[in-house]
Amino acid sequence: MADPPDIDYAALFAVTPSPCLILTADLVITDVNRAYLRVTGRERAELIGRPLIEAFPANPADPAADGMRNLRASVARALATGEQDVMAPQKYDIPVPDRPGVFEERYWSPINTPIPGTDERPALVIHRVEDVTGFIRGERRHRPGGDHPYERRQEMEAELYARAKELQVLNERLRLAHAREREVALTLQRTMLQPDSATPYADVAVRYLPAGSLNICGDWFELVDLGGDRLAAAVGDVVGHGLRAAGVMGQLRSALSAAIRAADGPAGALEVLGRYACSVEGALATTVVQTVIDRPGRTILYSCAGHPPPVLVHPGGRCVLLDGATDPPLGVRSCPDGHPQARVEYEPGATLALYTDGLVERRGEDIDEGLNRLTGALSGHGTLPPEALADVVLAELGVSGGGEDDIALVVLRL
Repeated sequence: MADPPDIDYAALFAVTPSPCLILTADLVITDVNRAYLRVTGRERAELIGRPLIEAFPANPADPAADGMRNLRASVARALATGEQDVMAPQKYDIPVPDRPGVFEERYWSPINTPIPGTDERPALVIHRVEDVTGFIRGERRHRPGGDHPYERRQEMEAELYARAKELQVLNERLRLAHAREREVALTLQRTMLQPDSATPYADVAVRYLPAGSLNICGDWFELVDLGGDRLAAAVGDVVGHGLRAAGVMGQLRSALSAAIRAADGPAGALEVLGRYACSVEGALATTVVQTVIDRPGRTILYSCAGHPPPVLVHPGGRCVLLDGATDPPLGVRSCPDGHPQARVEYEPGATLALYTDGLVERRGEDIDEGLNRLTGALSGHGTLPPEALADVVLAELGVSGGGEDDIALVVLRL
């Protein structure tokens, strides 16, 4: 079989039948094909190296025209996301060659496709357009013998263009709303999910991996210095995702942070939190585990409300699930006798891992399989520093880049 011939991609671009430009992020024209020159009536030397707005200035008689602004936003999106951006039909008149000040009404259907660079980050965009002026203005003539009234076709085409423009405006509003929501989400994340700066524990790693695109969720972690070389560590999970769940998470996290400082141990703190959760919309069925680490006494006191059990990894690698003090999630039932509480001893050099169910649960699989994977990863790599151990755990459980559910993970070296 003969080797395939080498392809001259520059020549291929030049003869591509669709009108195309290659643009920088600043809309400077770096290349143009013959079809584009033909449809605009320009010469190559008139366009190469010029900003698009200079080569095709806006029609001063049409101040409401927004084609260039929309194009700039579309190119920015394509470069930022690395994905093709399809625009609605745009009205953008172009100057008539050799007739200064005279513009010809034109309508275009543009598509902007990012071109990967050497580092896979796009820096250029292929700007492909189709001239749809005839379609929009209804200039196609009725074929002899046809049975479609020309006037009705004009109305339908004009209506199609109007609906396309409305859709573009709506999409832009949705993008702006998503951007605002994302900024709120990132602010929530920065303000609510920072470990206590006064905590004396330096040997701790935390990971926070939301499943959605907003970078915020209902999972949380909390580290609180209780004085006397004691540290409170908690992980919780509010039902749901997004800003609503994040708002509930913030309320519960703050309430638990206050409760563990005042209550007599983890069980008392969860009792207070459970009562508070009954007054917060969306807080019921939240799961949480609260621990108190007493370094002088080398003990861990813990209580769990419907949450997956923490894992204690002894220095030799043996893993113990802290499942001796479990109760249903918050608000599922009253606890007349209070939440259960248990105590476990540890040796210096042990590791404690707290996490949310997104780390171990998989659709269609028993949770015990996920717990076995977790304990296997912790046992096999328990001598690593917490930061490295956290990364290894996420990698071995296949969620380094996030999973189907939100994930919070806290790893402490005791």
